[in-house]
Amino acid sequence: MPPASNPFLFTNILLLLPLLHTLSSAVPAIPVNGTCRDTCGTISVKYPFGAEPGCGHPDFARYIKCVSGTLEFSTGSGIYNISSIDYPSNTIVVTDPFMSTCSLMQNSGSFILDKASPFTITQDNIIVLLGCSSTSPVFDPYEDLCATGSRLRVCRGMYSCKGVSGIGLRQKGPASTCCVYESPNGLGSGYALDVPRLQCSSYTSIYGFGGNEGDPMKWNYGISLQYNDSYNADACNDCESSGGSCGFTGLDGSFACICRSGRNTTTNCLGQGYAWSGTWGPKIQTMLSTGGFLLLWMTLFI
Repeated sequence: MPPASNPFLFTNILLLLPLLHTLSSAVPAIPVNGTCRDTCGTISVKYPFGAEPGCGHPDFARYIKCVSGTLEFSTGSGIYNISSIDYPSNTIVVTDPFMSTCSLMQNSGSFILDKASPFTITQDNIIVLLGCSSTSPVFDPYEDLCATGSRLRVCRGMYSCKGVSGIGLRQKGPASTCCVYESPNGLGSGYALDVPRLQCSSYTSIYGFGGNEGDPMKWNYGISLQYNDSYNADACNDCESSGGSCGFTGLDGSFACICRSGRNTTTNCLGQGYAWSGTWGPKIQTMLSTGGFLLLWMTLFI
């Protein structure tokens, strides 16, 4: 005769599962070396950004990462290098490797900002479409998608570059295939520039003229993005004033102050808040998880 089944077995398993989840997530995720680096390559990395997992704000961690000494920005259209961050103005500049410049023009793809992204394209950007077909929707007479007036000088400047031969155009040729593009959907989150759909060969973005508007070789090429810096600003200031670095922990990405000693707290590094040792935290988490599974096994088979 087979052994009688335990009528409470299934109930016990259901009760234990939340306990296992709580035990495995109780210890906050912290950087491998217990602290947050403040640089990535030559770029200073400050809150809300982070150079390591668990550092910075979680809403930015999915978009910005430090990979082999290069700070990268990820979005729906690809991964781009960050060339600079200006913290007083809350802006970053990203570089599209397929974007054209005066010295090198090439066929481009698209640039898209995720709708949920905490970034917007700044008003400083001048988006220029190059080598557009005469049937391109940007030339629709019923739409005002191309800027006129003084902005046309930007097109003439780009077409004066030797690099224009890279997209099959003649240097100093007519600028009728160029458009200083004004997106009908604005520059906010969810911005999308689909160059192939617009029937153009390439695009460039100019966020400054380098003090010489007449020389396109000296223009500042890249995409300037503004970010929202209001995330946990007061809590982070309190943490940093105590010598800590701002980060996050747990499945909910709750705020954590990461101290130089390798400890995490919920407030600052002055001894307040709940903390696990940065060295022993992962070991304790492993032991708790292992113990929880052993408890489940004992319930099933004893």
